[in-house]
Amino acid sequence: VERSIEVGEDPEMFAFSPDSKRFYVSMEEDAKVAVIDVAAGKMVAEIEVGEEPEGVMMSPDGKRLYVTSEVANMVHVIDTATNEIAANIVVGNRPRRFAATPDSSEIWVTNELGGSVTIIDGRKNEIKGTVSFAPKGFRADDVTPVGVAMTRDGKTAYVTLGRANHFAVVDVASRAVKEYVLVGQRAWGVTLSRDESRLFVVNGLSDDMSIVDTRTNKVLRSVPVGRVPHTAVIDD
Repeated sequence: VERSIEVGEDPEMFAFSPDSKRFYVSMEEDAKVAVIDVAAGKMVAEIEVGEEPEGVMMSPDGKRLYVTSEVANMVHVIDTATNEIAANIVVGNRPRRFAATPDSSEIWVTNELGGSVTIIDGRKNEIKGTVSFAPKGFRADDVTPVGVAMTRDGKTAYVTLGRANHFAVVDVASRAVKEYVLVGQRAWGVTLSRDESRLFVVNGLSDDMSIVDTRTNKVLRSVPVGRVPHTAVIDD
């Protein structure tokens, strides 16, 4: 550990500004987002949001920060120049995490208790569509989307389905589910390798990570990790 920075109660997830001078941390118990000055190593502002914020995503131009509120069923769009909320968008039940198309024209947010992804128009801050999931053999309340990752070309999205123990491969343009792939128990976090040849899915109940060949969508192997893994991040 190089250093520690004090924030509020129950920090959940974070996102950096494009210049890496600041990062933003959701604080679930405080219902706030902490703004951290990286060089100074301290919190310089707090932004009040809805209850139980989790997902945090920065727009590529650094002008907008997106934050989910799990209790309010809402996405907050924050103007990073003022640290003020520019828009509140009601989405599905218990929104969790984000992905975006390369031009940020579409913001995808998973709805854990809604069994779906809500698609937000990134320019108008309005809902423009929904993708629902129904893998065979699972009840609707077992389909609990949490993680989402999108390829750099914006053509394919991967959505983990929680208790349904699968992830979905989605064609972004048509919003059609192309395939459901079985992984470990309670598929939560997901991320792509830098060359996008591999997909990493962390499974919260089987305590492992599934490594997937994105060309074939086949699981190559499962690697044991620590207890209740939640999120996977590739070091840039």
